Amino acid sequence: MPAISVENPLELPRAVAPLITDRPRRVKSITTAPRGLEGEGFPVRRAFAGIDIADLDPFVHMDQMGEVDYGPGEPKGTPWHPHRGFETVTYMIDGTFLHQDSIGGGGVIQNGGTQWMTAGAGILHIERPPDALIDTGGVFHGMQLWVNLPAKLKMTNPRYQDIEAESVTLLTNDNGDAIIRIIAGSLGDVDGPGMTHTPIAIAHVTLLPGAQLTLPWTQGYNALTYVLAGQGTVGLERADIEMGQMAVHVDGDFLVLSAKETQDSRTNAFEVLILGGEPIREPVATYGPFVMNTRAELQQAFEDYEAGRLGQIPADHI
Repeated sequence: MPAISVENPLELPRAVAPLITDRPRRVKSITTAPRGLEGEGFPVRRAFAGIDIADLDPFVHMDQMGEVDYGPGEPKGTPWHPHRGFETVTYMIDGTFLHQDSIGGGGVIQNGGTQWMTAGAGILHIERPPDALIDTGGVFHGMQLWVNLPAKLKMTNPRYQDIEAESVTLLTNDNGDAIIRIIAGSLGDVDGPGMTHTPIAIAHVTLLPGAQLTLPWTQGYNALTYVLAGQGTVGLERADIEMGQMAVHVDGDFLVLSAKETQDSRTNAFEVLILGGEPIREPVATYGPFVMNTRAELQQAFEDYEAGRLGQIPADHI
């Protein structure tokens, strides 16, 4: 799992420690993501399955893409398709994905990089493995997250951000047995590089065996922990959690995570994606690639797409 790392975490700044008056968040639920297929047939885990939508707000959907080791000719992606009303965040942990969209955004997402696309009023895009990966096969592992937009921003202008792995903000804990990669938002007074319309925070955390982390969390945000690899516990209650499971944390000012002393043979660490944001608390109407507030707005999105008003596939398309 080669998302950007460092040889000596003790050289990194420390995450802010909780105040003595702060309260830990309790664990409301732990769910297991079912498996499915997406796009042209690549395997995913549906990370939000079985979780109350009120606990997810402002997020709508999240897939763990892979982890899979493809043979030659096996890698798959998605065809050109539209979006409206939200933002897509694609974080590549292993492997390479190509992105192109109808507003001129695009590039290579690989090994710890993130592509942040604001669909807003409407956009077309494609994500696919490069030809070299299709020819040779290889490891493919990433996450795609859908972040809702409030009604007043549903029709904002589309935007594309390319967040290189080297630009993420790195922190550690007092013992230096954790690496915290802030992709977007803030942890305490430390900011990540991602620019967001909806106030959120996203971090990829690596805990070495036996490590424990207390992480400050904005009180008005929800809080979700998804396990990418390994085994550990969440909360002061030390609830067991493992790869493919999601914890919902509620109340309080900080999160508590611990890695088991012994990990499985696939990983030497406990790897988690932590995310949360300010709830929008508006009606959500979703269908296929559109996230709106009403069924009438969904119908309008389909009509606009069919009429070509959500953009056109570029002449130099991939």
